[in-house]
Amino acid sequence: MQDAAPPSHSSSPLLFIALLLIAILSVQSGAAIAKSLFPIFGAEGMAAMRLALSAVIISLILRPWRAVPPAGSRRPIILYGLSLGVMNLAFYAALSRIPLGIAVALEFSGPLAVALLDSRRLVDFAWVGLAVIGLLLLLPIDIGVAALDPLGVACALVAGLFWALYIVFGQKAGRAHGPTSAAWGMMIGALLIFPVGLADKGAALFTPALLPMVAAVALLSSVLPYTLEMIVLRHLPARSFGTMMSLEPAVGALAGLLLLDERLTPIQWTAIIAIVIASIGTTTGLKQETLPAPN
Repeated sequence: MQDAAPPSHSSSPLLFIALLLIAILSVQSGAAIAKSLFPIFGAEGMAAMRLALSAVIISLILRPWRAVPPAGSRRPIILYGLSLGVMNLAFYAALSRIPLGIAVALEFSGPLAVALLDSRRLVDFAWVGLAVIGLLLLLPIDIGVAALDPLGVACALVAGLFWALYIVFGQKAGRAHGPTSAAWGMMIGALLIFPVGLADKGAALFTPALLPMVAAVALLSSVLPYTLEMIVLRHLPARSFGTMMSLEPAVGALAGLLLLDERLTPIQWTAIIAIVIASIGTTTGLKQETLPAPN
């Protein structure tokens, strides 16, 4: 991804903060709608359709065929696209087994790790400790009724790993090839995951009556937030952007509660809040790096 531009003084920062909040709400609403379609498409089918339609829509907007990357410089885009595809598949696999807010919180370990590795401040060790406490509270080590599905937790952590790789390779691809790298990456991710969804659900993926709902997921989860984030990054400092994105786990938990009736225990809410605080504490110390949020 490209570095954030210096903040602009031509418009109120509150406008761009509001746009970023809309982007965050859009991503989590899209995830909630996607989960509601799992009984029909399954996690694999939903990931395949979301990536495919997102690739089509973003490609029509960015028209990446006008700037085909040279053969010798495609490696970052290929790795970016593969990371994007696996990240989406693993996240939806987690979402089919554990609540939305918890899946987002566990997945957020990826960008949090990237931010911490980039920092050299002593206080960041405290943020690491707080994040670890939050993650431990979410791990399925409790034998009580609130224990989480271990496979769902593992999938969320895998999604976090590939979110971290997505950030690393996305920044390299964006610096080398500009915004069109997002379209190329989405197409590569779709080509990787679509056969998986097709093998799992077959012709059910093409149910005409459900295509508008799938298109809504693609728009809410990828196209709208991506567009808004590109606008915001031109006007807000990277530190402010990263801090706002740290709210994603809490917003995900609220979206799960309101749209899916997923009720979390007090301990799970405490864990999510701890991860949010750790993420905010870490990102406020960053200088120029930003943490993109594709889910």
